[in-house]
Amino acid sequence: MKQATALPLQQRLQRQQALAQRLRLPVALAAGLGCGFLIMCAVSSEPLRAFLTLLTGALPRLHWGAGEGWQLTRLVRFGAVIEDAITLTLLGLAVAIPFRARQFSLGADGQLFLGALAATVVSLYLPGPWLVVLSLSMLAACASGFLWGALPGLLKTRFQANEIVTTLMLNIVAVQAYRWLVSGWLRDPAGGFIVTPFLPASLQLPVLLVHTNVTVMLLALPLLVWTSWLLLMRTTLGYEIRVVGQSAAFALQAGLPVQRTVWLSMGAGGVLAALAGMHISHGLLKRLPVDLPAGLGYEGLLVALLARCEPRAVPWAALMYAYLRTGALAMERSTDVSREVVLVIQALVILFLVAERMQPALAGGWLRWRARRVAGGRHDA
Repeated sequence: MKQATALPLQQRLQRQQALAQRLRLPVALAAGLGCGFLIMCAVSSEPLRAFLTLLTGALPRLHWGAGEGWQLTRLVRFGAVIEDAITLTLLGLAVAIPFRARQFSLGADGQLFLGALAATVVSLYLPGPWLVVLSLSMLAACASGFLWGALPGLLKTRFQANEIVTTLMLNIVAVQAYRWLVSGWLRDPAGGFIVTPFLPASLQLPVLLVHTNVTVMLLALPLLVWTSWLLLMRTTLGYEIRVVGQSAAFALQAGLPVQRTVWLSMGAGGVLAALAGMHISHGLLKRLPVDLPAGLGYEGLLVALLARCEPRAVPWAALMYAYLRTGALAMERSTDVSREVVLVIQALVILFLVAERMQPALAGGWLRWRARRVAGGRHDA
């Protein structure tokens, strides 16, 4: 009888924990937006209008035109959200996998640059059928990302080099090599700016949504997210990654290949960052400028933190991040509130998530303090 009663209770607790896990990001987002609205009230003459523009500025609008009927407008803004979310999802996964092994890799920027560069070189200079060349371009991007991601892992396991330092230094090497090649050997003399030639139309990623750069990478994204989750949760390597992340000493005592797990996890992250680079070169820009958007790898880090390095939560965190950024641009153009307010909101969301993780420790500390006070009172009595 007791076992029968305990089982439903345990199931209810598990359901409550699962529900709390699903609601943690929406609740933190709502709290961050609430604080952001209070800031807007302090700095804006029209805080409600600015706040509504932030929330709706990235959405498409159904517009009635005389003689034209109903038309869907502002697709460019909505497309920008999807384009940004694809890149951030890939970069978030690139950070999340090494982080699950407790490898604090900050090398996504360099891996993105090299992935875009390798894919572009193959597409521009390798002759052959378009499907073969495009496949080889993707393989070249993945190989460059894997090697550049695994290298800091090898340096750590062989020479105890700190992965934060090595990934940051390798970022500099990758970015400077990229700029040197684009401004020299790969430069298009007729480009006007320092850019490579446009990729052949057959090698550009097909567009799914008109008037945007939303490409077939959107269709591949669920497969990549599912593969990342499958790698972590349903494979031997994923088990090793999770055990090493919880305790490398225990994994070593258990006979797990800790060194191999470290560099493989970082290499897997490099593959995903390189695919983000190919998405930019073959989908968004169709060629490479001398300077790609800086700091995308660190935005991927924020996305991974928002998702707690859970692959299935990464796309939602990336979509939230991209939506707020596009809404912030619309808000800045049409109201008196600067888009920097959104940076404050994003920081507050992360702080609320961190505070949620600190809650059990704070509660435990408070209970221990109360127990000591009660014990001290009894002793005095």
